[in-house]
Amino acid sequence: MTRDNGLVRGRALIGAMITAAALAIGVGSPGASAEEPALPTEQQLADYINQGRQPVAVANSGSSSGSSGSRSSVALGPGPELTSAIAAFGYGLLNPNAAPAGVNDWSCRPSPAHPRPVVLMHGSWMNAFDSFAYLAPRLARAGFCVFAMNYGQSNLLEGGGFGAILPGRNGVGYMEASAQQMAGFVDHVLAVTGAEKVDVVAHSQGGTVANQYLKFENGAPKVERLVTFGATHHGTSLLGMATLGRMINNLGIDILGFNEIFVGHANIQQAIGSPFLINLNKGGDTVPGVAYTSVGSRYDEVTNPYQLTFLAAGPEATVDNITLQDGCEQDFSDHLTMMYSPRAASITLRALDPAAHPDLVCSFNPWLVGGGGGF
Repeated sequence: MTRDNGLVRGRALIGAMITAAALAIGVGSPGASAEEPALPTEQQLADYINQGRQPVAVANSGSSSGSSGSRSSVALGPGPELTSAIAAFGYGLLNPNAAPAGVNDWSCRPSPAHPRPVVLMHGSWMNAFDSFAYLAPRLARAGFCVFAMNYGQSNLLEGGGFGAILPGRNGVGYMEASAQQMAGFVDHVLAVTGAEKVDVVAHSQGGTVANQYLKFENGAPKVERLVTFGATHHGTSLLGMATLGRMINNLGIDILGFNEIFVGHANIQQAIGSPFLINLNKGGDTVPGVAYTSVGSRYDEVTNPYQLTFLAAGPEATVDNITLQDGCEQDFSDHLTMMYSPRAASITLRALDPAAHPDLVCSFNPWLVGGGGGF
């Protein structure tokens, strides 16, 4: 079995365990009160984020099946600092709501050197720990206040499907609802820390959800920088399968609606040409006032072709599109392991604070394992 075929079959196996969510429960973004505790409990934060909306139909979803709720939770920690994507995935299964080391310290206050908190957004079928067990502690040690949530959660009865049986498999609900959940979380981070804006670092679907938040949930005035890795900004062909499915759908045969039972609404929304992506990008890739950094890997088997992650700068926005292997051919990071790449970590630090972190590092990062193979 070749490396690519093995990974594709592995992804297909995981995909077969994930199913649809149809109607999204949005979450409110209530203003914070001065009476709110500085160190809120998990339940207080979850209630805060998820309050205030009733289930509503999501327009232009392209869906033909099912209905479900979607919610979020606040990651609790700290979990261990890990350098291997596989080890982090295993820990995330056993500890599905764990926070990476250095994340969600609600006593942290931004410094003059780092005035904006950093909000982390995980990818599809992942959680905050899976995606950021390597990167998050590095950001915290660099002096940033770092916060993370787990979004897009649906259980089996709500339509989350068989994938919901596995602990900590989030990001399956409609991305419109996930963006609303992000709005509530960002508002709370700003209220607790006293900051005026946040920076966002996102992986995969998290980047697309962040874009939805910027464009349709009044996120633009609250975000200074968006740094994404393998984000499905313009969709994915999933090695051609999603493109073929969309072509068949456009002929009037709802093959994507059938596959939604297995892969979930959020993943159907990320297929090239989906109504969600058409609506997301119809006004251009960016919003005014935000600085974007979009990183892609040549070995990304999920967001492919990987150039689909790149953005075109619109009015009053800046974009830095980076191929991870440019200047570092020994980095073999794929879709998941790019979050365990020392080079990706240095790109993030440079994007957030170029004066303090001007240089990029280059080291071997193996495909599938990540982090130099260390556990």
